[in-house]
Amino acid sequence: EREYWELCNKCNMMRPKRSHHCSRCGHCVRRMDHHCPWINNCVGEDNHWLFLQLCFYTQILSSYTLILDFCHYYYFLPLKKENWDVFVFRHELALLRISAFMGLIILGGISRLFYTQLMGVFTDTTSIEKMSNCCEDISRPRKPWQQTFSEVFGTRWKILWFIPFRQRQPLRVPYHFANHV
Repeated sequence: EREYWELCNKCNMMRPKRSHHCSRCGHCVRRMDHHCPWINNCVGEDNHWLFLQLCFYTQILSSYTLILDFCHYYYFLPLKKENWDVFVFRHELALLRISAFMGLIILGGISRLFYTQLMGVFTDTTSIEKMSNCCEDISRPRKPWQQTFSEVFGTRWKILWFIPFRQRQPLRVPYHFANHV
């Protein structure tokens, strides 16, 4: 596929199509989506699947935290009404409210981020491509969502998409998609 490569004007290296130069990392990243400050790395072809798993599992843990907070809060209400002297840990109620507030903020932010990332995988576009409007090519064929997810996660086995403790293997791309990967 080297005939479809282009020259990066910042690092003067040849790079594949759909690559982008990261000014923070100082090198080109294949299918770069964004530079994430939380993981201090670029999210691109090699680690996009791990970033999606991070967002997914953070949503699950935030939801679990909220469920525990609300259950704990309703446990404290009878203690507060019954006997204030027995209710020794008054600061715990304040910490519980802070935890619930932070859980809601994190769940809302991560849910929005996860949704935008999933829409990018569905449409086979990165965040950088969306911002630069370079993916308006009519000549670019539309892939089925199973294929785009398989390319991101490195396997066609959908159950393995949720397992972070594995190696991602690049998939062979069909011939008519070969010049767009």
